[in-house]
Amino acid sequence: MNLPQALKRPTLHEELVERLRNLVVEDALKPGEKVPEKDLCEAFGVSRTPLREALKVLASEGLVVLQTNRGARVAKVTREELEKTFPVIAVLEQLAGEQACLHLDNAGIARIQKRHDAMVKAFHARDRKAYFKANQDIHNALIEGAGNDILETHHRLLAARVRRARYMVNLSDERWAQAIDEHEQMMALLHARDAEGLGLLMKTHMMNKFAAHIRALSFAEEDGLG
Repeated sequence: MNLPQALKRPTLHEELVERLRNLVVEDALKPGEKVPEKDLCEAFGVSRTPLREALKVLASEGLVVLQTNRGARVAKVTREELEKTFPVIAVLEQLAGEQACLHLDNAGIARIQKRHDAMVKAFHARDRKAYFKANQDIHNALIEGAGNDILETHHRLLAARVRRARYMVNLSDERWAQAIDEHEQMMALLHARDAEGLGLLMKTHMMNKFAAHIRALSFAEEDGLG
């Protein structure tokens, strides 16, 4: 008898981790801010124990810093962290682009095209929140499309660290337009299944994003905000 596969459903722990991660990534909890455990427990309807277990996961991802007998604080985004993390992510994205061209079927590429169209629509509407969501969906789909769970795991851990920086940076109109142009080229290369070309462009796209973050961080430091 062939038994059916177990149902996959998010556990309380997984959902709590995701909710907390989003609060940090989307800057609802600010860098350096103490995590308000009591308020979050009340808001989520959970006790301190599962909340603190979830915070341990975020600490392993570098999103919060656990302090002995003093709870947790949101980790600050630093220039050094970005300088170390972005080049590694860029190489992972390059590999993902190459492998996605080889492994994605036509239906998978069509799904990514649909997300791309939604992103372009958000760009023209100047809807940054919708744009960032569609953008993230595209990159995640390409990572998943590579069909390499080791690559996907490492990318997810590193991406969580720099995704928060993305929400803190207001892209200039020039960089925003450049990013859209790069994504248009990425889609053309994906449809053509040009593995080498897509891989190189995804690496370049990520490093261009890194340069934009560093420029924005420099301006913030000059203004006394960093």
